[in-house]
Amino acid sequence: MLDYHLHLWPHSVANTWYEIDQIANYCDEAQRQGVGELALTEHANRFVEVRDVVGPWWLRQGHEPTSRVMAEYWDFHARSSLDAYVTLAQRAKDEGLPVKIGLEVDYHRGQMDELSSLYREYPFDVLIGSVHWIDAWAFDDIDHAVSMGEWTIRDVEQCWDQYTNALEELAACGAVDVLAHPDLIKVAGYVAPSPSEFWARMTDAARAANVAVECSSAGWYKPVAEQYPAEGFLDLLVAAGVSFTTASDAHELGRVSRGVGEVAQLLEARGVRELASFNARQRLMVPLRSA
Repeated sequence: MLDYHLHLWPHSVANTWYEIDQIANYCDEAQRQGVGELALTEHANRFVEVRDVVGPWWLRQGHEPTSRVMAEYWDFHARSSLDAYVTLAQRAKDEGLPVKIGLEVDYHRGQMDELSSLYREYPFDVLIGSVHWIDAWAFDDIDHAVSMGEWTIRDVEQCWDQYTNALEELAACGAVDVLAHPDLIKVAGYVAPSPSEFWARMTDAARAANVAVECSSAGWYKPVAEQYPAEGFLDLLVAAGVSFTTASDAHELGRVSRGVGEVAQLLEARGVRELASFNARQRLMVPLRSA
């Protein structure tokens, strides 16, 4: 199996560190749970190189009070070196650890070409793409009162539509290889009255762009208490012939590969027998259970 969504640092930590032993421990824990290949996919917003490209984008796309919250978020997180992170991941590969060099790429409206140019400067194996924000609203920041308060004053169906628009554009821009937690919009437990229409649009976007889709256990441990993607959404993706990765979205050792075996079972129950592995951003299909 694969765990193609892993972070080296928890959200609560601002200043990151670089330790090969941590990656080795991740690999040991993954192997203990039957996972043979990992992708290190730290958040792009951790890195000053990304910050320098996107700038204070929340001023262009946000509104009060969420733009103020986003400014604080980036000031806290965007402090580390992308060069040092990639060097660490490359060292792990060179020492024989079963890892891929990856990054979790955020969708930035109107700036994906610039970001793609930056990412091409690095030897990434896989780029996983995420929509974490609607304009400057971090809809998935379940621990922030202002962000969660927005859910009580916004139209849920409109939020799902805006999220789906962004995911469609992210898939089509060619900047990423995998769509991470594709129905993340549900994370706080607010689900559109008819989610199937949005699932269909996201499925069409993944198929048209020929990107893989992540099947992630992370949602089981969030308010929505459901894996990504939802089972009905997963049925559509399988029927469309989309390829998959599996993932835990862990931010610490104790959560590495947690639930990956269970999401793999969801895929197997639908006849999926292969997963998408990546090297130098080239996809290779590998057996699900021996990956």
